[in-house]
Amino acid sequence: MHLLFLAHRLPYPPNKGDKIRSFRWLDHLSRKYDVHLGCFVDRQEDMAHVETLRPGLASVAAIPLDPRLARLRALARLRPGMPLSVGYFHDRRLRAWVRQTRRNHPIERALVFSSAMAPYLDDADGLPTLFDMVDLDSEKFAAYGAESGGLRALVWRREARTLLALERAATARFTRTFLVSDAERDRFTALAPETGARTEAVPNGVDTGFFDPGQDWPNPYPPDRPAIVFTGAMDYRPNIDACLWFAQSVMPDLARDRPGPVFHIVGADPAPQIRALAAHPSIDVHPDVPDIRPYLRHAALAVAPLRIARGIQNKVLEAMAMARPVLTTTAALTGISAIAGRDALVADDAAAMLSGARAILRGEWPGLGAAGRASVIANHGWSTALAALDRVLA
Repeated sequence: MHLLFLAHRLPYPPNKGDKIRSFRWLDHLSRKYDVHLGCFVDRQEDMAHVETLRPGLASVAAIPLDPRLARLRALARLRPGMPLSVGYFHDRRLRAWVRQTRRNHPIERALVFSSAMAPYLDDADGLPTLFDMVDLDSEKFAAYGAESGGLRALVWRREARTLLALERAATARFTRTFLVSDAERDRFTALAPETGARTEAVPNGVDTGFFDPGQDWPNPYPPDRPAIVFTGAMDYRPNIDACLWFAQSVMPDLARDRPGPVFHIVGADPAPQIRALAAHPSIDVHPDVPDIRPYLRHAALAVAPLRIARGIQNKVLEAMAMARPVLTTTAALTGISAIAGRDALVADDAAAMLSGARAILRGEWPGLGAAGRASVIANHGWSTALAALDRVLA
């Protein structure tokens, strides 16, 4: 049986939120179907990974995408009612490949990963199609608009409005829509009540065998100061905001403690304002590390101080799986089956974040990391998500 899989990014390597989920879907489905993968590659170094995936797939169309040209293309294609993100991922080559693949192969199922890819199957009536929105992107842009001013706020609000219309139309057209958490699903059905019967929450999982604190890695940190770690893609706006806020609002007080901890920011493609933080003696930036697990394993504390957060934060799941004490916000813990004060600490302002960090660093929460790992093992394996995928595509 042939299945068409469309994703806005190459689902490999599985080293960031959306790619972790899309890779899990792809890996699972390729064991059951002849999968035809159509996707974009927005990092030149990732082109080599196409060959890693190719042997397990029936066919692959990996379209190079230059982010700068894509932004210009999105502006050039701007039309009334069209989201900029749809213009960003519009490509005639991929559209032609989709048509050719459907014409030349008996495609019986399809999976569309992310709202920006939905237009590639706008004529898919009768084709059983799973639409994995993952996060409610329209709400993310609405949050950007609420915190911005001037022209930028108008652009974000327009994107939120037009993308919500696309999300509603795609959900009506496709067989089933997945969102990553109950909170995301409930928000979508509140905004679009007609979608309720066609949507369900399918959470992310975490590979607790891969993220196993029992493995032995050399300590990547200097031995004389406790390490506070943040992991994530550092060109992503919510992560940038979280690290800047923590660096500016919490670290000045923590740095005066003795021994003063160091805030380690671990993640690919750090934005200029993140790189600039490394000038501070109590902040270090680690771009493009080959493996985040040593940085988690040897940290005294993992923080996720996100003020804008959609869906499930893989960084929180991974830190909990590594049995690290986690200090996070309510927004970043939403969608994760964890009890605040048992499995992780929650703080939503600078004073609470400072107090929580100091308490953990002083050893006042000795069982927090173990409780977090136990919670992840019990509630966030991939088997539940994959079973839901099989049920819908049966």
